[in-house]
Amino acid sequence: MTTPIIAILRGLTPPEAVPVARALVEAGIDRIEVPLNSPDPFDSIRLMVQAVGSHATIGAGTVLTAENVARVADIGGRMIVSPNVDAAVIRETRKLGMESWPGVFTATECFAAIAAGATGLKLFPADSAGIGTLRALRAVLPNDIAVFAVGGVGADNFKHWLAAGARGFGIGSALYRPGDSAETVGIRAREMVATLRAINPSSPA
Repeated sequence: MTTPIIAILRGLTPPEAVPVARALVEAGIDRIEVPLNSPDPFDSIRLMVQAVGSHATIGAGTVLTAENVARVADIGGRMIVSPNVDAAVIRETRKLGMESWPGVFTATECFAAIAAGATGLKLFPADSAGIGTLRALRAVLPNDIAVFAVGGVGADNFKHWLAAGARGFGIGSALYRPGDSAETVGIRAREMVATLRAINPSSPA
């Protein structure tokens, strides 16, 4: 991973998919999800896989069923992100060789997700959980399980989340809002990557 950020492109349309994906990859963000409540998300994912799939991990967000996991795999997606812990979704994701990032909020959910085979955990919504919650969870979670903070996080508070044990972030509207140009997304992405690298120089370059 170039930088520990997953770009969340909620509301993206297929015509925007390739230019926005290229702008993100050029800026140093190489994990991209299209939430399935976006317009024609499978078309956008397929187009991005074809255009930048050799340089980035493309996947789907807001994935709630094992059937949709299989659809994402069929079009070349390699990452499944969910707002919740659903063991069937996690197991299907891992069976198909994709990364699984379920949303968690409590220790019980964290360990249920890990038991089902999750690749990493998405603390969501992070702003409601709070930095203290992450710090407490990090004390009991296996060290090899990454926790990404998602929801209400951004360049202004990266350092606090990292200090509490976050390994990365899922960033939505701070990077992309429906209708934004690829140029605008690229500018925001470069600024965000620069901020994160300044705070955490050990991040992969």
